[in-house]
Amino acid sequence: MTKKTILTVDDDPNIRDYLEALFTDNGYNVVTAESGDAAMELLKDLRPDLITLDVEMPDKSGPWVSRAIAKDSGLAAIPIVVITGHSELGYIIPKAAAFLAKPFDADEVLRVVRQTIGS
Repeated sequence: MTKKTILTVDDDPNIRDYLEALFTDNGYNVVTAESGDAAMELLKDLRPDLITLDVEMPDKSGPWVSRAIAKDSGLAAIPIVVITGHSELGYIIPKAAAFLAKPFDADEVLRVVRQTIGS
């Protein structure tokens, strides 16, 4: 069986590294991006099974990235899980598959990922 791929987009290197280790340890391929611009550049060639997305980032925000993904027919079906420290902003990505507030529980993150794309 082919491993599923997760693109993790977060400007905080500690969060990126933690999620990368968590997902890798649980059998997923992981690609990381430190910004919305970097994510969109990766998505020119990458078709992940799921994207974890922060809301507030210094260049392109999570909502901007989610709108760009929704407008691209090749990307629009990819589920997005919002993981942010700004829980009051979750509503601004209305088509997210799930919303998790930082600090998050690793088991909850894995539950949401497995529920969304399987193991």
